[in-house]
Amino acid sequence: MYINYYKLQYMLSVTNLTYLIAGRMIFNNASLQVSIGQRIGLVGANGTGKSTLLKLICGELLPDSGEIALVRNISVGMVRQDLPHDDTKLIDVVLAADTERDSLLKEAETTEDPDRIGYIYTRLEEIRAYEAPARAASILSGLGFDEEAQNSAISKFSGGWRMRVALAAALFRNPDLLMLDEPTNHLDFEAMVWLENYLMRYEKTLIIISHDRDILNKTVTHIVHLNNLGLENYTGNYDQFERRRAEKLISQQAIHEKQQAQKNKMMKFVERFRAKASKAKQAQSRLKAIEKMDIVDAVIAERTKPFIFPEPEQLYSPMIVLDNVDVGYENVPVLRNLSLNIDMDDRIALLGANGNGKSTLVKLLSGRLTPLSGEVKKPSKLKIGYFSQHQAEELDITQTPYELMRREMQDQAEAKVRAALGKFGFDKFKSDTKVEELSGGEKARLLLSLMSFDAPHIMLLDEPTNHLDIEAREALTQALNNYTGAVILVSHDPHLVGAVADRLWLVANGTCKPYEEDIAAYRDLVIMQRKKERSGTKQKSQNKNKSNHNKTELSKLDKESKQLEKKIAELTNKKELIESEIADYSTKGEYSKIENLNKSLSLVLKEMEVIEADWIKVQGKIEEANT
Repeated sequence: MYINYYKLQYMLSVTNLTYLIAGRMIFNNASLQVSIGQRIGLVGANGTGKSTLLKLICGELLPDSGEIALVRNISVGMVRQDLPHDDTKLIDVVLAADTERDSLLKEAETTEDPDRIGYIYTRLEEIRAYEAPARAASILSGLGFDEEAQNSAISKFSGGWRMRVALAAALFRNPDLLMLDEPTNHLDFEAMVWLENYLMRYEKTLIIISHDRDILNKTVTHIVHLNNLGLENYTGNYDQFERRRAEKLISQQAIHEKQQAQKNKMMKFVERFRAKASKAKQAQSRLKAIEKMDIVDAVIAERTKPFIFPEPEQLYSPMIVLDNVDVGYENVPVLRNLSLNIDMDDRIALLGANGNGKSTLVKLLSGRLTPLSGEVKKPSKLKIGYFSQHQAEELDITQTPYELMRREMQDQAEAKVRAALGKFGFDKFKSDTKVEELSGGEKARLLLSLMSFDAPHIMLLDEPTNHLDIEAREALTQALNNYTGAVILVSHDPHLVGAVADRLWLVANGTCKPYEEDIAAYRDLVIMQRKKERSGTKQKSQNKNKSNHNKTELSKLDKESKQLEKKIAELTNKKELIESEIADYSTKGEYSKIENLNKSLSLVLKEMEVIEADWIKVQGKIEEANT
C-alpha cells in the first residue's frame, strides 16, 4: 500500500508481516522501518526469505497478514527478467527503462497544448533527460559493454550478459528505492569493482541482497538479518554486524543462563515448601513470579553445513606443464604461447575480464579442450576435479543427489556414498530429494561433492561461490585451505581470492602470465584502467568526425540535419501559435492567462536555441566530411 509522506515517518514500513509458502512459515510478525537514504544489506541463511521480502515490498507477492507501507509517489526499481529478444539495441533497452522520460519525449512531439508543453519541458529538464544517453552508455561501459556492444541487438546476448543489461536498466532508472538481489552473480571482478563504486555513490535508498562480504562492507549503512522468522536491524556494515551480533548472542546466553538459575532456585523452593501450610503462600508467590517471567531464549547456533574435501595422494611436481601452448575454438586461438607449470602445493587465482580466456584456460587444464599447438604434459595418475557454474544446468533434475553420486561411485556401498555426500552437508533427507527441489547453494554443494569424491590432486574451480551465502563461503574457504592438493580458482569474490590464493595469474591480451602484486593492487589497477578508458572514450568522441570522410557518414549527417530542420519547423509553428494566443489574450485584457503562455514560450525558445545549436554543429561536421 502507499500512503502520504506526512503520515509516515519512514520511506518504507513493514509492520507485523506474516507470510507462508506452501504452509511453511517464512515471516511471523516481522517488522522493519527504512528511512530515506539508508543503504541496507539483507543477510541470512539460504531459505530465510530474502528474495521473498523484496517481492513483498514491490507488490509481486501479498502478505498473509500485516502491512507493508511505502511513501506515496516514490519509484521502486528491481532488476527485471523480461528483456526483449528482438533487434533493439542495448543502449535503447536501457534508455527505455526510464518510462517517464520515454513518454514525455513522445508526447512532446505530438501535443499542441501550450500549458502541457511548458510542463513537459520543465519536467524533462528536472530529470536531466537530455543527458540520459551519455549516462546509459556510461553504466553499460562500467558493466563491460564497449561501444560496439552497446549498439548491438539484445537478441545477440544470452545468460549472464543479458542479466548485466537488466542490471544496467535498473541502475539507469535511478529509482527512489533500488532493490538488488545478488547483483554480482553474473559479473567479473572488473564489473564488480565498478558496481561497488557506483553503489557507494548512490544517493537514494538501497536494499541489496549479497553474499559478497566486500560489497556489504563498502556500500551499506545497515544490515538487516533475517533470523527466527523476523527482521533484526543493525547499524553499520557487515563486519560491524558480525561483531555486534556475536556480542548480542553472548549477552543473550548469559541472561538466559542467569534466568534459568533463578527459575531453578525458585522451583526448588516451591517443591520443598508448597505442601507446608506455613510456606504455601510464599511458594504460590514464587510460582506466579515464574509465570510472569519474560523468558529469554537460549542461543541456538546457526550451523553452516560443512565442506570436506578428501585428501589426495602425493604426486610429484610439476603436475601439469604447458609448453608453448595455443588454445581456442575452431582453430582460432584465444590464448597463445602458454608456458606454465602447476605444482601440487599451488594455490593460483586467475585474474582478467570476462572474455579474456580464464574459462578457456581452465577447460584446457581439465582436458575438456585440447591445444591447437604446443604440448600439455600430465602424469598418468593425475586426477583432476573440475567445477563450473554452468554444470548446474546439466544436472539431471529428476535424479536425487544419492542417485547421481551412486552412479559416479558405482559399486561402492550405500554407506560410503552417503558419507561422501555428508562431507558437503547432505543428510539422508536432502540426499534423497530430487535435484529440481534443491536451492542454488545446494546444487553448488552437490557439484563440489561430485567433482571431488575420488580425491583429485588438483581442483579447478570456475566461480564456485555464486550461489553460496556468506557463511557457506567462509566454510568453503576453510575447506580449501585444509585441502592439500592444488587449487586453480576463478572468482569475482576478492575475499575468497585473498584468503585462498598465494599466486595470481593475469589472463589478458591473448595470453596468461604471473601477476606479482596482490588482489588489492589489482583492484586499484582495474579502477585506473577504467578511468583511462573513460578518458579515451571522451577524447575519441571529440575527434570522431575528423576521420570520417565517407558517404555513409555524410548520409547519416544529412539525415540528422533534416531531422533537426523538421524539429525547428515544428517548434517555430508552436512559437507562432503561442505568440498568437498571447496577442489575443492581450487584446482582450485577459492578462492572467498570459503568464503561463509566456513560460511555455520561454521553454520553446530555449529548446529552439538548443536544436539550432545542434543543427549548426551538424553543418560544421558536414563541411568537415566534405573536405
